[in-house]
Amino acid sequence: MNIPISSFSNFKNQVPPGDFVARMVCNECDWIHYDNPRIIVTGLCTWENQVLLCRRAIAPRYGFWTLPGGFMEIGETIEEGACREVREEAGAEVDIRNLLATYTVPRIGQVHMVFHAAMRSSEFLAGPESLDVRLFPLTEESLPWDDLAFPVNDWVLRDFLSVHGQAPAQPFTTRPEHRDQRMSQEPFHPDFRPPESDSK
Repeated sequence: MNIPISSFSNFKNQVPPGDFVARMVCNECDWIHYDNPRIIVTGLCTWENQVLLCRRAIAPRYGFWTLPGGFMEIGETIEEGACREVREEAGAEVDIRNLLATYTVPRIGQVHMVFHAAMRSSEFLAGPESLDVRLFPLTEESLPWDDLAFPVNDWVLRDFLSVHGQAPAQPFTTRPEHRDQRMSQEPFHPDFRPPESDSK
């Protein structure tokens, strides 16, 4: 269980010497807890002008489609993390082509690094965090826009379509209109009720 540092009575919220941001500081030893943004690594995985999407088997947004991705682990590069997440969630092996986009979501402390990745074969399978995995044609008409889990999914797919699958001159990044977008408050897809919700 992840207990917030603020629940410990020996910590106080203050600006440490030489700093300019209030942080949680230990009253006994002056140790500083730095609460920094989390890095999320994602693969936009393609096979013959199709993109690989996973239907989420975990909260939030159970049952909605997402690109395979997740939090980076200590000891791995961003590229290794993206490949691992694709393997875990979609059972696919990929080769990283290029950094496609970096999106920052300040209100929840997330930095998303999205890589264009080429699938080594058309083989894939749903991992423990996915209900289903499918290849969707990379066209405006074929992608499940209304059933995407998060705004970042929408941003990267639209940005990728805008360059017709080619590597951008520089990675796409957060635009002003992105900053106020939120994911839907629907905790799960109406056609995919999580097992635990049946008992409530």
